Amino acid sequence: MIKSMTGFGLGTKESAKAKYTVEIKSLNSKYLELSLKLPKTFSEKELFLRNECTKLIERGKVNITVNVEYADAAAKAATIDGGLLKNYYHQLKAIATDLGDPTENIFELALNLPEVISYAEEAADEEEWQDLLDTFYLALEKFQQFRSDEGKVLKDDLFKRNQIILELLLTVESQEVARIPLIRERISNYMEEAVGGENVDKNRFEQELIFYIDKLDITEEKVRLRSHCEYFGKILTAPDANGKKLGFISQEMGREINTLGSKANNAQIQQTVVQMKEELEKIKEQLLNIL
Repeated sequence: MIKSMTGFGLGTKESAKAKYTVEIKSLNSKYLELSLKLPKTFSEKELFLRNECTKLIERGKVNITVNVEYADAAAKAATIDGGLLKNYYHQLKAIATDLGDPTENIFELALNLPEVISYAEEAADEEEWQDLLDTFYLALEKFQQFRSDEGKVLKDDLFKRNQIILELLLTVESQEVARIPLIRERISNYMEEAVGGENVDKNRFEQELIFYIDKLDITEEKVRLRSHCEYFGKILTAPDANGKKLGFISQEMGREINTLGSKANNAQIQQTVVQMKEELEKIKEQLLNIL
C-alpha cells in the first residue's frame, strides 16, 4: 500500500485525573527523524514510545508532542526558586548595564536559566500510563489513516504518469518505422555528393551501413523501459510500502529513456523522449513523499 510520508494525527482522552493530548506530525525524510516531547512524569517511557514509532512510522521527519492537563493543577505545578531567580536577574542586569546592552528581556532570560523552575519528580502510575498509551495509539491510528488517504492520491498520480510514459513509448515505436530508411537515404546521398555514386563500393557501403545502424538500434532500450514501467505499476499495487523500491525503478527508467534519446538520431523521437523525461521528473518529485 502506498503511503505518504506527510501525515497528521491528533488523539485526546480524558480521565478523572487528567486530559491527555498526543499530536503527531510528519514531513519528508530519507530516514526516521523523531522529535518526542514528553512530560517529565512519563520520561521513563520515552524509550518504549520511540521503539513503537520506529516500528510503526518507519520513515519521515516526525514531531510528537504529548501534553497532560491534570485536574488538580496545583499538585503538578512547577516551583520557582525565587532566590536563585533574583540572583540570576541582578547578575545579568549588571552585566548588561556594564556592556551598554538593553535590559528589557533580562527577567525572561533569568527565568529560563537552569534550576530556576523545577517540577515534581513524581512518576506517573500505571493507570496514567495506560491512558497516555491509549491516546498515543489513537493519534497514531489517525496519523496512519491520513498517510493512507494521501497515499491514494499519490498512487493515482504516479500510475497516470507511468501510463503516459508507456503511451509515449508506443509513439516512439511508430516514429521509428521511418527512421532507418531516412538514415540510409541521408548517408547514401552524402556519399554520392562526396565521392560520386560510381566510386562507391556498394558491398562495402552496405556492410558499413549495417554496422552503423546496428549501433543506433534501440530495441533493447524499448524492451527494458517497458519492463521497468510494468514493474513500476505492479509495485504501486503491492501491499507493502515501497517508496525506496519505486525510487530505484524510476532511476532505471531514466537510464533507458536517456539512452533512447542519445541513440535515436531522429528529431521526432528525441522530442518524444523529452516528454518522457518531463513525466519521469514529476514521478521522481512525487516519490520523495512516498513512504
